[in-house]
Amino acid sequence: MQEFYLLRILILSALAFGFAIAWTPLLTHFLYKYKMGKSIRNGGATPIFSKLHAGKAGTPVMGGLLIWVTVLIFSLVFYYLGRFFPDSFLARMNFLSRKETLLPLGALVATALVGWFDDWLDVRGKGVFGGGGLKVRHRLIIYTLIAAIGALWFYFKLDWDTFHVPFLGNFQVGWRYIPIFIFVIVATSFSVNETDGLDGLAGGILMTSFAAYGVIAFATGRYDLATFCAVIVGALLAFLWFNINPARFFMGDTGSMGLGVTLGVIAMLTNSALILPLVGLVFLVESASVIIQLTSKKLRGGKKVFLSSPIHHHFEAIGWPEPKIVMRFWVIGGVSAVLGLVVFLLDKAY
Repeated sequence: MQEFYLLRILILSALAFGFAIAWTPLLTHFLYKYKMGKSIRNGGATPIFSKLHAGKAGTPVMGGLLIWVTVLIFSLVFYYLGRFFPDSFLARMNFLSRKETLLPLGALVATALVGWFDDWLDVRGKGVFGGGGLKVRHRLIIYTLIAAIGALWFYFKLDWDTFHVPFLGNFQVGWRYIPIFIFVIVATSFSVNETDGLDGLAGGILMTSFAAYGVIAFATGRYDLATFCAVIVGALLAFLWFNINPARFFMGDTGSMGLGVTLGVIAMLTNSALILPLVGLVFLVESASVIIQLTSKKLRGGKKVFLSSPIHHHFEAIGWPEPKIVMRFWVIGGVSAVLGLVVFLLDKAY
C-alpha cells in the first residue's frame, strides 16, 4: 500500500508542476495587462533597499497565485473525480480528507486571499492602512487571528493538546496548546514573509521545507498530507522556473503569507513543530536579523547592526550578487532540511 501512496505523490507532484507551467502564460498576461507591478518607494526609512531594487520596479507581484490556485484546483478536481467515479483509479488519487488536509488547505486559501488583498493595496497605493499595503503590525494581527482560529479548531474540535519534544516524548499541555499553536503559526508566517525579498529565495527555501514535511507526514502515516505537500512542491518548482533572477513575477504576500501559515499548520498537524526551526533555518535567521535590527535601532539611538535587513539585503549591500546570495541560501536551506529530517528520524527511532 505504501508503494501506491508513493506513486501518487510522484504522479501528482509532476502533474502539479506541468499544470502550473501550462497556465503561467494566462497568469502573466493578467498581471501585466492590469499593471500589477511592484512599486519601489524611495522612502527615507529604506534608502539602501530602494537603491538596490530600483531596477525591479514594475515587475508584477501576486505570482503566488500560481502556487495556491494550482493546489486548490488539484485538491477539488481529484476530490470530485473520486466522488463521481468512486471505483476508478482517479478516486484513489484524491488526497483531500477532513482528518489530514482540509485544515491546511483552508488555511492556505484563506491566508492567501488576505495576502492577495495586501498585494492589491500595495500595487494600487491604497491606503486604509496607509499607502503601500498592510504594515507589519497589521500583518501580525492577521496572522494571530488566523492562528487563533486554527488553535481553537485543534484544541476544541480535534481534542488536541499534546506537544512533542524530540527525544523527550509527548507532553499534555492542556490550554497552553492554544498560545503555543498561535506562536508557531505567527513566527513561521512572519519569517517566510521576511524571506521573500530576492528572486527565487523564498520559493526555493519553501520547496525544501515542504518536501521535508512531506517526508515527515509520509513517515507518520499521513499519506494525504504527504501528497498535499508534494503538490505544493510541484507548484513551487513551476513558480521557481519563472521566479529565478531576473524574475518574471514576484511571489507577493498572496504566496508568502499563505504558504508560511500553511507550513506552520503542517508542523503542528504532524506534531513536529520543534523540528521546524531546523528545517526552515533560513527563515529563522531572516526573521532574527529583522528583530535584531529593530531592537538595535530602538535601544541604541538608531544604530544598526546590519546595513539593511533582512540579512539577505545586508549581503546585497556589501556587494554580493543576488544570484550568489540566493544559491548559497538554497544550499543552507537544503542542508538544514536534511538535518531536520535526521533529527526527526532519530527521534522516531529513539
